[in-house]
Amino acid sequence: MKKQYLLKLTKKKLFVWTCDYSENSGEGKLARLFIENLDDKKNYFISFNQKKILNQKYLSTFLGIIYCWKKYLKKQKVCYLNYLPFWNFLIFILLPPKTILGPITGGANFSKSNFNSLIIRGLIFPLFYKISEFFLNFRNTKIIFSTDLLKKYLFKSTIKKSNFNFVIKNFSFKKKLKIKKDIDFIIYYRKHKNKSDFFPYDFIKRLKKYNFTICVVGEKLNIPSVKNYGYLNNKKINLLQSKAKYTIVSGENLYSFFILECISNHVKIITKIKMTKKIILFKKKFIKLDFDSPNSIKKLKR
Repeated sequence: MKKQYLLKLTKKKLFVWTCDYSENSGEGKLARLFIENLDDKKNYFISFNQKKILNQKYLSTFLGIIYCWKKYLKKQKVCYLNYLPFWNFLIFILLPPKTILGPITGGANFSKSNFNSLIIRGLIFPLFYKISEFFLNFRNTKIIFSTDLLKKYLFKSTIKKSNFNFVIKNFSFKKKLKIKKDIDFIIYYRKHKNKSDFFPYDFIKRLKKYNFTICVVGEKLNIPSVKNYGYLNNKKINLLQSKAKYTIVSGENLYSFFILECISNHVKIITKIKMTKKIILFKKKFIKLDFDSPNSIKKLKR
């Protein structure tokens, strides 16, 4: 008993701020993966705080910074887990010294046909990235990126000391279930101003003409004859994935949690030919097609 008591006394308190720790969202999964792989985790008593201001993670950022400072001034170790986009340089400026940072997120692709997207993501965000990079290096902390989408914006010196593609940490293929793959396509859909231009609406409409069965998870996709399941928990999504043959990835992120889970469940990933150079991992799981060619669909096995 005395040894156990002394062991507890030697443990440090770690305060973790998170805006999302759910099992079903991308942010939540990334947060859980980070805690699961946290260095020296056994030597910490971990306490979480998850609050949102009017359900807004942007405003919750500043609330999280205040909480982190309160704990830091009480001599506690602090961790800012998420929401952590690379463009929000204020987080990297205002957090207490020696704060443990969760995986940094952000996408590099945007629609050049959308003027607002072009100005914000094409001109303003790259400037913000450089400010964030400066303060990250100034902090001298471990730098972890969820993907490698932002790599092209970084100095070589930053790249050398950064870890990329954290999303594939602990990745493994699941055992094939002895069930019939009676779903041709499973597709994740979420309305997003930046991502809408990448979503292959026309290609999906052509799939229906060839009588492919298509189920959609997430938000409702208003295309006739597709089956919308809405938002499901991770267990149900994995079951659908295990019964599906294909999914479609947009040009925004080839290695989202949904796509990685599809790969884990032995689902083939359909992507555009022009994305070939960006396929670095699990190359055999990808099928490259010309989405604008009606004949490309004929290459898919039923």
